[in-house]
This record gives sequence, structure tokens and C-alpha cells, in this order.
Amino acid sequence: MSHVANIMISVETDDRSTVEELSQWLRTAAPRRGFGPGAVGWVGSLNEITGSSTQWGGGKYPECDVYAGALNHADLDGLVAHVERIAWKQPEFVQLFVMDQEQVYFRVWMFHGAKLRQVVPDGREEEVWSRDSAT
Repeated sequence: MSHVANIMISVETDDRSTVEELSQWLRTAAPRRGFGPGAVGWVGSLNEITGSSTQWGGGKYPECDVYAGALNHADLDGLVAHVERIAWKQPEFVQLFVMDQEQVYFRVWMFHGAKLRQVVPDGREEEVWSRDSAT
């Protein structure tokens, strides 16, 4: 059985190597959900989705550095905590997008000072689904 979470992270060009280190951590030492306390190991990795060989709609190349991955059994609280502890060169430009299984929109995390804060609130699915079931 799998438990998939979609993540993306947008960074300044100076932090490309830092994202590669994050991807390596996801491959080897990330906390794993559903495997007991202290379980760590492979949950996935990140690939750049804005490289020079990538073209988005509109006929132009993206002018940002974004990496994405579909993680399996990742402890997302552990992921957010790890991203907060990383020594980013440009933390004020880091944007972490997290969509857990059964969620339908990304939660967005950004640095405010030294802390990573969620800037898009939880609960939107419940608002919509409860409104839909009332009709």
C-alpha cells in the first residue's frame, strides 16, 4: 500500500545545489510515515521541472527554478522541519508546496524570518465538501 504526497520547491538559482542535497536526503534519510517510530530511508526524490530542456505553455522557457517529486510514505511534518533547518543561501525565496494524499490543493510554506510558515491554510477541502453535501 502506498501513501503518495506531491511536493514542489521553488528556489533562487544560488540554492540549486542545496535542493540536490534535499533530494539526496529524501533518497536516504527522510523520516517515513507508517513504518514505526524512527523509521527513515527512501521516500522519493526531486527532479528539476524548469530546466533548459523544459518548455511550458506559451512558447517560452520558465524563468524560475522549481523541483518536484511524488513521495511515498514521507513524514511531511518531518520534511517541513528538515527544510526549515537547511542552511539556504536565499531562504526568503524558498517556497515549499505540499499536497498530501486525499488533498486537492497544495499547502504553501515560506520563510518568515528563520521560521518556515504555512501561508495557505488547511481545511479548504472540508469547506467545499461539506458545502457540496449540504445541497
